[in-house]
Amino acid sequence: MSVGAATDKRWMARALALAEQAAARGEVPVGAVVVLDGREIGAGFNAPISDCDPTAHAEIRALRDAARRVGNYRLSGATLYVTLEPCTMCVGAIVHSRISRLVYGATEPKAGAIESARHTLEEEHFNWRVEASGGVLAERCGEVISQFFSRRRAEMRRQRQQRTHDSGKGQGKP
Repeated sequence: MSVGAATDKRWMARALALAEQAAARGEVPVGAVVVLDGREIGAGFNAPISDCDPTAHAEIRALRDAARRVGNYRLSGATLYVTLEPCTMCVGAIVHSRISRLVYGATEPKAGAIESARHTLEEEHFNWRVEASGGVLAERCGEVISQFFSRRRAEMRRQRQQRTHDSGKGQGKP
């Protein structure tokens, strides 16, 4: 394993830890970390539900954190690590923040805007190019998402069964 691959795995592991924080709050478990010159300058995890903010994706929160910490909205030279392929909104923020490199874990077939549903970074009108690579700890990143939604579906089934059970009470003859 090359030094670059080892570094990418280390930072993706950090992003996975942030994703676990999102899951603990009932949010879709996505985590992101911004790294510049080998040190973390920003971190975030999904929080649109708890923040009542549709833009509170892990990437956006990590970029905001990094920009505040360095005192500049331009983050050229930085790498963004995120556990899930970014959506179109997040890709726009990545470009506008001038992130130099994007590393993501699992692909997102429905809304991924790097290689899955769209290839947004390849659009010619952007005035900033971002180097992107996916698949870092992809299996683990995908498992975290799959397990979260599996638990969520099981909980929804339990709630439906409980409502059905509760609505049936008192309807029989005494």
